[in-house]
Amino acid sequence: TAGSSTAEQPRFYYDFASPESYLVAERALHALGTVPEWIPVDLDGLPAFRCAEEVMSYREDIERRAAALGVMPVRWPDPFPAEDLRWATLAATYAKQIGRGVAFSLAALRQAFAAGRDLSVRDNVLIAAAACEMHPAAVIKGAELAGTARALDEARERAAADGVEAVPAVWIDGRVLPGDREIPD
Repeated sequence: TAGSSTAEQPRFYYDFASPESYLVAERALHALGTVPEWIPVDLDGLPAFRCAEEVMSYREDIERRAAALGVMPVRWPDPFPAEDLRWATLAATYAKQIGRGVAFSLAALRQAFAAGRDLSVRDNVLIAAAACEMHPAAVIKGAELAGTARALDEARERAAADGVEAVPAVWIDGRVLPGDREIPD
């Protein structure tokens, strides 16, 4: 009808480098009251650290926030921050294409920040895949498809079009809620 509009599904943009993505992922459904579209992107979701003290301060802050939110305690992957998470993000993109994106991504974030596993190690990514009944051979093949890489590039373009500059971020009703502190408890 004229003058009426339907709200678009909220979008949750995240990456596997960001422990804040883990904090949002653990409560996105409850906090938003609806299931957002989960969109993996390879934006750097970490602040620029100038020294080891800043890394420690950041880690302590994340641990406090996780405890306050009642999510699983943070166990840090070694190294943190991880070196190269592109393959893990491609695996998440493939999982999204086959309808397993939320399950896989939540399992991967838990592997990284609740189990302390480095997602730049393929076997750790495949553990997350196994947790949501994805066959390792299919994940390996799917992550390496040109179409998966294109879908990841399109996700980055969509994030930019939505005004997302860093992750995690939730796009809802035309506005961006950046970081985990913007998401309602």
